[in-house]
Amino acid sequence: MTRCSTPFRALLAMALLVPGLAAGQAAPALKVGVVDFARLIKESPQAQATLKALEDEFAPRQRDLVAKQNELKDRQAKLQKDAAVMGAEERRNAESKFRDDERELGRRFNAFQEDLNVRRNEELGKLQRDLLQEVQSFARQRGYDLIVGEGVIYAAQNLDLTSQILSSVQAAYKGKPGASAKP
Repeated sequence: MTRCSTPFRALLAMALLVPGLAAGQAAPALKVGVVDFARLIKESPQAQATLKALEDEFAPRQRDLVAKQNELKDRQAKLQKDAAVMGAEERRNAESKFRDDERELGRRFNAFQEDLNVRRNEELGKLQRDLLQEVQSFARQRGYDLIVGEGVIYAAQNLDLTSQILSSVQAAYKGKPGASAKP
């Protein structure tokens, strides 16, 4: 038994229902729309505010890591320059300290990346839930029976609601108090 994706099943069900609906004269027309959810996420003002907030949140740590990295580069250049005049033990100690500091910087950088990814995923999840609610609200207000998001291979331009929903989301976002602040 093959497994079908949910959007495919919805389209298949719609394809099976449409001939039956066309045969019955009294049946109301099915109102269908398509949303490019990836574009909606990318272009929404909430996404841009979220990215800005994350950038502001992580900028101090990033600046600190860059400063430490530059400091290590300077120390490495000085160590290479002074290695010829250092004693063997002094050179071993300096190289050992440099390697320890380099490993510590690598650990701090990895922790930074993990923290950033966790926060980005948290915020992306919130954003997706909010935009999904916006799409559902848009569909209810305008009487849509079906909105298809992922897995669409082709949709006529008149079915693509992404621009309309994006305009609605932008207008709603501008109307919220503190819209330019952290999301």
